[in-house]
Amino acid sequence: MSEGERDFEEQLRELLAEDAYTIRPSPAPYPQIRRQGVVERRRRVAVAGAVLVTLAAVPVGAFAVGGGGTGTADTATTPTASASATPAPTPTPSATPSGPAGPATAGQLRDGITREQAVEGLEGCIAEHRKNVAMGARDLHLGKAEDYRIILALKSTGDLNSPGDGTFVVAVQEKPSEVRLVCNIKGGVASGLNYSGGSDRLPDSPPVLADVNANKLYQQSFLNKGHWKLPFSWGFIGTVDPTVAKVTVSYGGATSEAVLDHGWFAAAGTLTEQVTRNPHVKGYDKDGKLIYDSDADKTYQQVP
Repeated sequence: MSEGERDFEEQLRELLAEDAYTIRPSPAPYPQIRRQGVVERRRRVAVAGAVLVTLAAVPVGAFAVGGGGTGTADTATTPTASASATPAPTPTPSATPSGPAGPATAGQLRDGITREQAVEGLEGCIAEHRKNVAMGARDLHLGKAEDYRIILALKSTGDLNSPGDGTFVVAVQEKPSEVRLVCNIKGGVASGLNYSGGSDRLPDSPPVLADVNANKLYQQSFLNKGHWKLPFSWGFIGTVDPTVAKVTVSYGGATSEAVLDHGWFAAAGTLTEQVTRNPHVKGYDKDGKLIYDSDADKTYQQVP
């Protein structure tokens, strides 16, 4: 074959290859198309969500009550669109409140203490601890206030060991490590901090377990023994295992049901008389069966 014929054959092969590509293009890039489809679906869901938020925020006045006389909105009036009408702004969803989580019930904030005041007290205690660490105190690694959940707040009564009334704030943290704090705030300033790290529970712990330092909340100081300042606002905390459905705490002749809050229990009340024994605690399962009684617990301290 001559050189000219070979050149002609190569040109012909190239032309045939180009024609073949034109008739049967390369396979579609499926992964890229799929990704684009997923992005488009997410965009549509986001738009639909924004529409739902807008609809949920429609003022009450936009709905007309039907003639049934029952007070039920049977029809909705739609304003007529016009070129001069100013479009309503799309509401911006409110941000999730930052800071420590609040307790499971409003009753865990006692003596008129608000959630904002409890949060401020907890943040102040942690900030004060950081100042002390900067001055050489031992670092308890308390973490950030927003990682805590407040389970109890109540008035603190001053005694001979710690004069002046104030506020107790009890908060717990599960992650990154288990921590329980009892902060005492007086005059807007953190004046005391009780801390425990890790879980008090052991494999053989009872279903209801009083916190190792719960007496900070239900006793006055040893210096006041027999001469407590009354009335006295008291609190009591501890943990429960999943079998516990109810906890009662009797103290000073009165019995109250504790609140169960994410594996913790919190009880509180007001003493009007001097006591001679610590709170009496009972725990029940979901069927109402008594499964714990502090009177039968050899590890529970019965007297102050």
